[in-house]
Amino acid sequence: MQPRNEFERQIEKAGQTLRPIPARQIQWAFNKCVTHYGRRTTKGIITCTECGHAWTDRNIQGNCHCPNCHTSLVIDDDPKRRVYRMEEYALFIQVCKEMQVLRFVYLFHESRVGHPAKYFHSEVVQRWIAPDGRRATRARLRPEFSFVSGWQYDSLLELRPDKPTYNLFPYCIHPQQGLLPELKRTGYHGHFYDISPTEMFCTLLRDSRAETLLKTKQIALLRHFAENACKLDDYWPSIRIAIRNAYEIFDAKTWCDYLDLLRFFGKDVRNAHYVCPDNLHAEHDRYVLKKRQYYRALAEEERKRRELACEDEYRKEKGRFFGLCFTDGRISVRVLESIEQVRLEGEAMHHCVFENEYYRKSDSLILSATMEGQRLETVEVSLSRLTVVQCRGLCNNTTPYHKQIIALVNRNMPLIQKRIAA
Repeated sequence: MQPRNEFERQIEKAGQTLRPIPARQIQWAFNKCVTHYGRRTTKGIITCTECGHAWTDRNIQGNCHCPNCHTSLVIDDDPKRRVYRMEEYALFIQVCKEMQVLRFVYLFHESRVGHPAKYFHSEVVQRWIAPDGRRATRARLRPEFSFVSGWQYDSLLELRPDKPTYNLFPYCIHPQQGLLPELKRTGYHGHFYDISPTEMFCTLLRDSRAETLLKTKQIALLRHFAENACKLDDYWPSIRIAIRNAYEIFDAKTWCDYLDLLRFFGKDVRNAHYVCPDNLHAEHDRYVLKKRQYYRALAEEERKRRELACEDEYRKEKGRFFGLCFTDGRISVRVLESIEQVRLEGEAMHHCVFENEYYRKSDSLILSATMEGQRLETVEVSLSRLTVVQCRGLCNNTTPYHKQIIALVNRNMPLIQKRIAA
């Protein structure tokens, strides 16, 4: 992609001067990511998957060292397993030309019993961030719908459109980090708290309020508003009250939904009595029930008219996803195809998906996960980031199938992306 403005021209020029990552740092990343195994057969023959050396030892348990290459090995007593493969990303943080550079390296390791291990690495993505929070991406080409590997390693590192596919989460981060002075004073000390490194740095540089959240340990709020920065203005006065009263928020999404409910009923969202409840989920559920009762008290014709007006908008925005359903054989996940279905989902699951009008959010796609006709959890997917925003079961709790549901949705995210493209 050709640079479109002075900022991108500056990055493209600086990218040509960036030195390769030193071999010792790449080796450090492999040491962090790779687990070396010693595969043991039923006859007690241990084979080092690093160098291929084999020896006999029936008594050793847990870990050992290869007598040939001296590599520390984890004993694997599965005689049928012959191939060990690892694919991860490592992150190296540097400063170049007064810009923050996040360099993501793809690491591949494969070992077969009886053969020397194979190593491969390639720098696949660079995220360039200016001191004011502007960013651009230099990356290699990547096939469509590729979520783990599949990079075209012979392509050049050059400017690419800023897409979610380049928003990588590294397995390890090199401890020697070059930081801009603007980042050093924000309170960042090497931890990303499950926030995308790019989103974390951009948020800290763009908005001083994110720095306040980090320094006051309001990590849940920082994580939430790193993905929803445009909403911070609506909640900042209440956040200041929470910080002043040393009230730590652990579930930012529920807390923000709770404040929305307070505003709906005209409560003072600058009063610590409301902003800092002793039991957030109990108060949230109480106001959800109160709002549900309010809607039930509305005249039936008025409710139908309101829903009919929104139904046309909902079908116009989300109609392309209607009929989308996928399953893993036990759990089924389908798109809710009408506002009435959203209302029934909220009433059955006792949460606020209907009361807080998630069906009117253009970036949200609401799905229902069921098993044998029984509702399990309600899933919200961000259409811009193609990620699961939240997955809530009965009364906003999780079920034993929570991780399985999220994994099922993530595996089928390409189906949603195809509908968006269509």
